[in-house]
Formats: sequence, structure tokens, C-alpha cells
Amino acid sequence: MSMSRDEALALLGQYIKNDRMINHCLASEAVMRALARRLGRDEEKWGLAGCCTIWDVELCSADLDVHCLETERILKGKGLDAEIIDAIKMHNERVAGTKRSTEFQHALAAGETVTGLIIATTMVYPDRKIAGVKGKSVVKRMKEKAFAASVSRENILECEKIGIPLDEFVELSLKAMREISDRIGL
Repeated sequence: MSMSRDEALALLGQYIKNDRMINHCLASEAVMRALARRLGRDEEKWGLAGCCTIWDVELCSADLDVHCLETERILKGKGLDAEIIDAIKMHNERVAGTKRSTEFQHALAAGETVTGLIIATTMVYPDRKIAGVKGKSVVKRMKEKAFAASVSRENILECEKIGIPLDEFVELSLKAMREISDRIGL
């Protein structure tokens, strides 16, 4: 792994201009770091995967037929660990052409995706602050297909494939995002 967190954050701002998308990357990083701690994995490695996951979202206009391919190219050019690049590419199974199969791949798919559901749930609270969001509210919203309809519930449920029940996963993710709430405006 030849990229530091500081280098990743500097590059993040080069590839993504939209503040909401930058905040999404920071939230994904926080959740991935929390998952790494919970599972006894490399926190720096997992955090970098979360931070770098959607670097090409603006370059490809969020086109799922190519999303992650440009990120893969960028990160290979930076010499990033192949396992991180693989997990990022597998974040979009459509371009990968295969199903996720490793703990790291499942963790990134679930961890990156749950941030969207948590943010959407936060936005319906009167104060729009993550501090007041309850895990059971996020889980309840998950069952409402029309709520945050673009958020893949199947990806979030991959938390169970890494041995973390949904309720625990949501609480872990909420806690991680609360710790950076000032930075991500929640």
C-alpha cells in the first residue's frame, strides 16, 4: 500500500468536486475503519478502500456500466495495493463481471452503501443531525423500498456475509459517522 491517507484525501479533492460526494467518501472511510476494527483487519487499508471507492463517479457521470473502471485505472497508476483496487472494482459487480466473494469485497459493498441510507434517514429528521438518528429508524427505512430507492438493500445486507447482523452493522456505521459528523455536515 503505497498511498497514505493524506495523499488519498488530497487526490479525492482532485477527482471529486461535489461536497456531498466527498462527504460520502469520508463517511465510507469512517465506516470501513470501524469494520476493520470490529473484524481485526488492517484499518488503514480498509479506510483507504472506503475513501477511494467512488473517485470516478463524476468522471463517468455515475454510469454503472463503467463506474469503478476509471478508479481502478487511477489507483493502479498510484501503485495502490491490489487487494484494495480489487475490492473497489468489485463494489460494482456489473463492471467486474463476477460476484463478490471475499470478506473485504462484501465489507466495502455494505459499508459504502449503508452511508447513503444513513444520510437519507438523517435528512428526514427535523434537525438533520446524525446525533439523533436511531439504528432502528435506519433499519425501518431499509424496509421501505421507496425511501432512498437508489440505495441497494442487497449490498447493505452483505454485512451478514462478514458475520455482522444488520442491527449491529447499522449501529457500528452510525457510530463511525457520528465521530466525523462535523466534517461531513451532519
